[in-house]
Amino acid sequence: MANNFVGNEIGRPEAARRDRAMEGASEYADLLFELGTEELPPVALQRLSDALTAAFVEGLQRAHLQHGPVHAYATPRRLALWVEACATAQPDRATERRGPAVQAAFDAEGNPTQAAQGFARSCNTSVDQLERLTTDKGEWLVYRFHELGKATAELLPGIAEEALNRLPIPKRMRWGASEAQFVRPVQWLLFLLGEQVVPCRLLDTEAGNLTHGHRFHHPQAIRIEHPAQYAEVLQEQGRVIADFAQRREKIRRQVAQTADAIGGQAPIDEALLDEVTGLVEWPVPISAGFEERFLEVPHEALISTMKKNQKYFHLVDAQGRLMNHFITIANIDSPKPELIKEGNERVVRPRLSDAMFFWQQDGKRTLDSRIDSLKGVLFQQKLGSMHDKSVRVAALAGVIAGHIGGDRAAAEKAGMLSRCDLMTEMVYEFPEMQGIMGRYQAKRDGESDEIAEALDEFYMPRFSGDDLPRTRTGIAVSLAERLDTLVGIFGIGMKPTGDKDPFALRRAALGALRIMREHSLTLNLRQLLAHAVEQLRPAITEPDCAEEVYGFMLERLKGIYLDQQIAVDLFEAVAATRPDSIADFDRRVHAVVAFRTLTAAEALAAANKRIHNILKKSAQAIPTEVDPGLFDSPQEQTLYSVIEQKRTEIAPLMAAAAYEQVLQSLATLQAPVDQFFDQVMVMADDPAIRANRLALLNRLNKLFLGVADISILQT
Repeated sequence: MANNFVGNEIGRPEAARRDRAMEGASEYADLLFELGTEELPPVALQRLSDALTAAFVEGLQRAHLQHGPVHAYATPRRLALWVEACATAQPDRATERRGPAVQAAFDAEGNPTQAAQGFARSCNTSVDQLERLTTDKGEWLVYRFHELGKATAELLPGIAEEALNRLPIPKRMRWGASEAQFVRPVQWLLFLLGEQVVPCRLLDTEAGNLTHGHRFHHPQAIRIEHPAQYAEVLQEQGRVIADFAQRREKIRRQVAQTADAIGGQAPIDEALLDEVTGLVEWPVPISAGFEERFLEVPHEALISTMKKNQKYFHLVDAQGRLMNHFITIANIDSPKPELIKEGNERVVRPRLSDAMFFWQQDGKRTLDSRIDSLKGVLFQQKLGSMHDKSVRVAALAGVIAGHIGGDRAAAEKAGMLSRCDLMTEMVYEFPEMQGIMGRYQAKRDGESDEIAEALDEFYMPRFSGDDLPRTRTGIAVSLAERLDTLVGIFGIGMKPTGDKDPFALRRAALGALRIMREHSLTLNLRQLLAHAVEQLRPAITEPDCAEEVYGFMLERLKGIYLDQQIAVDLFEAVAATRPDSIADFDRRVHAVVAFRTLTAAEALAAANKRIHNILKKSAQAIPTEVDPGLFDSPQEQTLYSVIEQKRTEIAPLMAAAAYEQVLQSLATLQAPVDQFFDQVMVMADDPAIRANRLALLNRLNKLFLGVADISILQT
């Protein structure tokens, strides 16, 4: 696998050789490092390879060893890398050591002090051989010398050892009588610089020029004469495809071609493809199947057991329906592939039989009949059982459904059934089936499609970027679940701290925000939080938990907007108005984004900041109404008139949440505002006039605060 870990002579080893030759430097040689082991953890194989390559290249760079492209290799039994055109020695370097200041190095008679003599001794020279360095901070003694570069072969063992020590291995093991520790027992070490072995001993293994091929096809040692031959020799003689990416793509093609031959398609799970690539050195596809009767079981359960337990690729037909065929990737080119096929079919059959048994047993009871069993399952000690939580979620889901045009009764029913599939044998055996099993069982029970879908959507989004619930009932139940959890956990004083979030409240908040924002729900979030508080009232010990949750959610919302390149000050300008709904928050953000592009935006933001500071510092009470009879300048009268005009003009726009038009309209206030501040002294000596002018500014301030506090915007 070719990686972008390269040195100063990227992709131009010949040019590098010429440049170095012109400089009178040593030659270049290809470098090969391979650590042979027992089978490495397949899921971690790619990560280990990347980490080894990165650390090794970093070591070369620290040692000032120029090199060309770097190629990483990883199979179940080896981690390796080939570095093209690596310098065979460090370049010589002119080096200097700075000593004491001249002022401290000599006494009044010009004799060297102890400081100067000590520095000279540390440099293995005499004071009269030291030079002087003049800087803007003074004059210093300095020792300049020419440092000869070390041979690369001397440096490589240390570079390799450090790279191996830095690998992300959570738990290392020892083997035999050796004290060496690695993720798996080490079997051989191949280390070449050009055609010469790099003499060293790493992980209790002596370096050599031998590698080993496939465990079964070519277990004998293979001599590598030159690093550039490594991958080719391994593939042709050793029956090992060393390049992870090459092997991965070969498996992808094999699976696709085999599926096509059967008349199906193989949906490729990239994580499964990586894992299978980490399991084989010489991939060979084998197609197999199972009895059609197993297709009665929810397909997700069959797919799960094939992928998770057996590492099989499942097949679907042209309509996307699961077929009773699968593809396994063998690590051997067997003369009797039918035996491998039969063996895999024999192994998977009991697992599929178990899944069918669970499905049939669970069908003997409805979800409704499992509601009472939730009373015996604790959600949280202070917040009651799963049954208690289901009751709360059902009630809150009904309220939400009523606000978004959904079926309140369906939402309440779905809320009560939402956790019942946790009590099934299927979910106990396949935890990833929660929600999915609820949907299947609800349909088997004769529940409506809306309720059945909602039981699956209840868990959405399961992770960042996951699909959102689509049905009104699913939206209501999913949102109610998250809000109840947030209020409940905050209400008993167990909010997240630092990186500790045992109840996944950050994920719950992000999920709720995505649902409300991406579905443009005009739900009053603060009212919903207050409703959740009322339902939890006997258990709650934190009286302000609703506001805490609201603030917590706004912090998560800030992260969403930052990811979308919305400036922090713009977000804070909207957040200062504490919008009731997330959809309304989003509309305000887009309005301020548009406002910021206007010519008048900067001046108005500065004026609002000035108004905000004046009002904040005022010690006297500000009247609620403005008295035009107290105006003593035309600028006051003009500003008052346009404010009153704008209040009338934007009222219908505010009612329609047309915030962008509101700010566009208010942008025309720049001229009268500037004139007011140019000609009028707000803090007049007369208390009545001063109070009236403050009231006028307060009225102007409120016009903008209807959308956002633009005084927060950076100018």
